Amino acid sequence: MAAFGWLIVLSLLFLWFWMNQRPKGFPPGPRRLPLLGNLLQFIKKNPLKDFNQLGEKYGPVFSLYLGRTPMVFTHGFPSTKEVLVVKGTEFAGRASFPIMDVLCRKKALLTLTYGEAWKEQRRFSSMHLRNFGVGRKSMEEKILEEATCLIQAFTKNMNEPFHPYELLDAAVANIMSTILFGKHFEYDDSFLKTLLHRIHQNSRIAAGPWALLYNEVPLVRSLPLPHQELFRVTKKIRAFLQQEIDEHKATMIPGEPRDFTDAYLEEMQKPERKGSYFGEEQLLSLQSNLFLAGTETMVSTLQWVLLYLMAFPEIQEKCWKEIDTVVGNKAILKYKDREKLPYTNAVIHEIQRVSNVASFGIPHAPIKDMQLFGYEIPKDTMVFVNIQSAHHDESQWKFPNEFNPSNFLNEAGEFVKPEAFLAFSAGPRVCLGENLARMELFLFFTSILRTFQLLWPDKSQAPDFTPHFGVTQSPSPFTVLLKYRQPSG
Repeated sequence: MAAFGWLIVLSLLFLWFWMNQRPKGFPPGPRRLPLLGNLLQFIKKNPLKDFNQLGEKYGPVFSLYLGRTPMVFTHGFPSTKEVLVVKGTEFAGRASFPIMDVLCRKKALLTLTYGEAWKEQRRFSSMHLRNFGVGRKSMEEKILEEATCLIQAFTKNMNEPFHPYELLDAAVANIMSTILFGKHFEYDDSFLKTLLHRIHQNSRIAAGPWALLYNEVPLVRSLPLPHQELFRVTKKIRAFLQQEIDEHKATMIPGEPRDFTDAYLEEMQKPERKGSYFGEEQLLSLQSNLFLAGTETMVSTLQWVLLYLMAFPEIQEKCWKEIDTVVGNKAILKYKDREKLPYTNAVIHEIQRVSNVASFGIPHAPIKDMQLFGYEIPKDTMVFVNIQSAHHDESQWKFPNEFNPSNFLNEAGEFVKPEAFLAFSAGPRVCLGENLARMELFLFFTSILRTFQLLWPDKSQAPDFTPHFGVTQSPSPFTVLLKYRQPSG
């Protein structure tokens, strides 16, 4: 009997090892644990270090398993470019992610797979974001007005160090709210604070271990675990969005859209749209996607901006002097002025490069069986594009592992943008709001810098650049001390 027992154990072990062999031609990677796969690699505080080490060990394409689900990762710029650009359309799909499918009801633009529904929603969104000012003078004026509001709010907190996060959050949210709903909130508005808190709370949970567990273990999906909070919060957010839709339906004037929501509702009513992908459910998901994406990434980026400017005062002063010399302290600084401010433009891009706010973005998936650097990638396999590794690729950057604006300047001091800069991704799935984000970032950056000198308040310790990994990478909470700049001449 003992021998028979050992035979069963050995047979089970053999079966497990056999079942856990990577498919022939699949990218290499570390061994995986029974049931868990490589889950432990995903739930660390900052898994990016592990992913980079795995890339150095296994090469530009490697794989991990989340439970029994295979995932492919790129490492370095060449494989990242291959997925995003060279074979961008072939890798423009989205793999199934159960918790996101439930939250977005398979309607969200960010998670829709490549096909007619995605193309329609993307085309409409892109066109109407432009119609409501993105990339135009009217949007520039709105951002400058919001920057003025932000500076006024900063001024009220000048007497002592303060946390800038909530003020930045409100300012950026107002830009998206104006585009989507035609609404502007006061920074201390309790409704806005509650809405933003819910959105950020959802982002944290969606990027955490409970969401991963939900995806991999169907048995836990109905249990009272933290992922249930995700559904409760989403329900409240959708209630707000539905209220906006109902208000717009009751007050809109045909042919005179006031904002993105009006434009979408009008599009829904066109005879040719009946039976198409346009509907209220789709609008709810689209509003949620645009508001989330347009707020989370920009707020995180602006936090990094303040942190780096305080940490490198000599760089901060060089930016200010360039702005003051070229534009002066009286003229209104315009978005087009970035072309005359190569150093300032380089600093903004360098902060984006080193902060890597969207290190992986949303995972891609091949729309058919594909080859990637000699490996076989089956259709619908989840492919994570490691943008951080591209931003630190030693073959692409002059100073890959340090904060140095020279990465974006040539020998003549002119601004240049290397091909490996992928802060907004690239290819068919490039960030829909890239033009808006560029304009916001430049105008907020320069408006703050022209008004204030930013000082690191705690001389006893250096700024902490350790990122908090999530849907976006943000710094630890910090305070800033402001001092008015003296007008020149």
